Amino acid sequence: MQVKQVPILFVVSTLLGFSQNAVSQAYEVPVDDLEAITFAYADVLRSDPIVESIQEARPREVCRDITSTQSTGYENTTAGTLIGAIVGAAIGNQVGDGSGRRAATVAGAVAGGAIGREAAASNNPQGQRRSTRAECEVVDDYVERKEVVGYDVQYRFRGEVFSSRLSYDPGEKLRIRVAISPATP
Repeated sequence: MQVKQVPILFVVSTLLGFSQNAVSQAYEVPVDDLEAITFAYADVLRSDPIVESIQEARPREVCRDITSTQSTGYENTTAGTLIGAIVGAAIGNQVGDGSGRRAATVAGAVAGGAIGREAAASNNPQGQRRSTRAECEVVDDYVERKEVVGYDVQYRFRGEVFSSRLSYDPGEKLRIRVAISPATP
């Protein structure tokens, strides 16, 4: 039994639904565009990283507690006013006699009531209201970081030294594309 050999390109193109003519046309290149291209390796002489400093803002919230004290006026000073009026009236009653005594008692009661009210207001912590509130703001802390953005590479190919800027570090060998075409006279 003799087995007929069929080219693999024909089998693949037939399986994929291409005709043999379409496959051969896909690989035709016009003669004018031909250029001798090959790949080779060059020895890397230097590879210097290109470093950029990048300022990065990192926002953070800073809060402070602010305490304020407000006077609520003369609240809860009734007892101090009454005690001051009684003491003032008793002292005023000791001064003078007759109608003068009554006037001194009334004046002592009024003055004692006023003094008692002020004393009660200044010694009364409930007469003052304290409040604490947080005051916040966003501030930016700037952090500097270094980032490698590329490499200045110097390499030797067939005795000549070339330089290129690459986005990666090539290591000891650099794969290069060599294109040769005739020079115009």
